[in-house]
This record gives sequence, C-alpha cells and structure tokens, in this order.
Amino acid sequence: MITEIIFAVGFIILAPFIGALIGGIDRKVTARMQGRVGPPVLQPLYDIFKLFEKEKAVVRNEVNFYIFSYLIFVVFTGALFFSGSDILLVIFALTLAHAFLILGAYAAVSPYSHIGAERELLQLMAVEPMLILTAAGFYMATGSFSVKDIAFWPEPIFMTIPLLFVGIVYVLTIKLRKSPFDLATSHHAHQELVKGLTTEFAGPTLGMVEIAHLYETVFFLGLVWLFFASMPWLGLLVVIVVYFLEILVDNTTTRVRWQVMLRSAWLVALVAGVINLGVLALL
Repeated sequence: MITEIIFAVGFIILAPFIGALIGGIDRKVTARMQGRVGPPVLQPLYDIFKLFEKEKAVVRNEVNFYIFSYLIFVVFTGALFFSGSDILLVIFALTLAHAFLILGAYAAVSPYSHIGAERELLQLMAVEPMLILTAAGFYMATGSFSVKDIAFWPEPIFMTIPLLFVGIVYVLTIKLRKSPFDLATSHHAHQELVKGLTTEFAGPTLGMVEIAHLYETVFFLGLVWLFFASMPWLGLLVVIVVYFLEILVDNTTTRVRWQVMLRSAWLVALVAGVINLGVLALL
C-alpha cells in the first residue's frame, strides 16, 4: 500500500516536469527537422508560468470548472495507473476527463471551439475501442486487469499481444495531437482551426489544459512502457523510439479529414484486436 501511494504521489509531482522536458525535446527535434534552431528545452514550462501570470478571463464562469475537472481527472488517471490500479478504471477515468474538456469547449461561445469540441468527441470515439481491446488483451495474457500484476508479469506482454501494441502506437498519434490526426487542436498553425477547442481559453485556464497535456503524455508513454515492463530498460528504449517516430510522422504528414481518422482507428482496432485476441483465445 505504501509503495502504491509513493508511486501515485511521485507521478503527481514529477509528471509535469517530465512531460515538459519531453515537450521541449519534441520542439527541439521538430525544429531541427525543419532546419531551425528551436526554442530552449524548458520552453513549455516557461509558457505555462507565463499563462498563470496573465489575468483570468473566460467567456463563461463554468468553463473554469470544466477545465479544472479535466485537469483533476487526468491527474487521477495517471495516479491510478502508476499506483498499479485496475486498468479499466484508468481508462474510464481518462474518458471522463476528456468529457469535461469537451464540455468546457462547448461552454465557450465560439464556433471554432464548438467545432473543436465536436472533433475532440470524434477523437475520443476513435481511441476508446483500442484502449478497451488492449485492456482485454492484458487480461487474457495475464489473467488480471491490475496494472501492478501486468507490470510484474515475468515476460514482456508485447510477446503475447504484439498487434495490440501496434494499435496503441497508432492511436497514440491521436492522443498526442500529432499530425495527421491533430483535428481538434494543434500546437502548430497549419490547420484551419489552429487551436480549435482551446480557442477561447486564455491565461490560467489555458495553463491548466497545457498541464493536463503534460500529465497525459507521461501516462500514455507509461502505457507503451507497460508492454515491456519486465525488461524496464528495453521498455524505456522502446518509448524513446516510439516518441521519435511520432515526431517524425508529425513533421512528414498532412492533416486528414475526421472520417479518415475515425475509420482508420476503428479498422486498426478491429484488425489488431480481433486477430490478437482470437489467437489468445485459441491458445
């Protein structure tokens, strides 16, 4: 019990700084790919500090409640995951978190944020089947939904459910808001919505969204690592390679229509999930 609490508290304290460092390296590598020098590695932290120095200004007061709830549930999701809790509970908490983000965007009086909220809802629909199938795969491979039991499995889970790993890497592009699936909002100015569902967020409100994104990045990279948890250093190497591939894809692809995103994500989930779970059932 003490160990679980330590891991949960460690995630809550360290994840924003780890996520900011990852984001800074992301910007630096992206800049190099584009022939630029790029900002300092700690620029994401500087940006967030600057946002919290600005005046709190929202179109409607309930927006702050929704965004604060989004941040709390994202933190709760990661804390549950790193403390070794039930992976189904982790997925449901993450879904609830994004429901609050969508409500916050809908509460803002702006056609751009409304379109962004609709696209965020579509992205949620695209990702959820793969997450649920992965949880089922973990259970069929280990006999447990507990993240702790999965992490202490004597051999890499990847060896048992490789297709589900491929599926998670595919939808990771959606969750990290990378091109070609940065439909709802983007850190880059190469789409017609630009910031999309966060268009009407500013100051501390936008700061909470950015912090939640840092927590979420660490959580999803932790999920990738979980496939190789029995070999921690190999898992860390895989996480680095996967994130580099995400940056590469982000800089070499153009944004697709939401129909393509939704169909492709469901197709990957169907193929990877059905084949991998079917083979497990037969074995």
